[in-house]
Amino acid sequence: MKNQNTLLRIGVVGTVLVALCCFTPVLVILLGVVGWSALAGYLDYVLLPALVAFIGLSIYALRSKRKADACCAATASGEKK
Repeated sequence: MKNQNTLLRIGVVGTVLVALCCFTPVLVILLGVVGWSALAGYLDYVLLPALVAFIGLSIYALRSKRKADACCAATASGEKK
């Protein structure tokens, strides 16, 4: 159960952070301030696959959590699988 909660938390936080960097100029401004603005052209090659991966991780963790909760609820009520 703890593993599903950790996966879900990582997936949601990662999705929010990557979406924030994808859809706002936060990362571009940060790279410009640091002096690495030449890397801004390559952000799409990294951020979009990372966004897809974190969304996939969130969906997987949510399905696993629901399956584990349903299994625990059935076991707790005395039903057999």
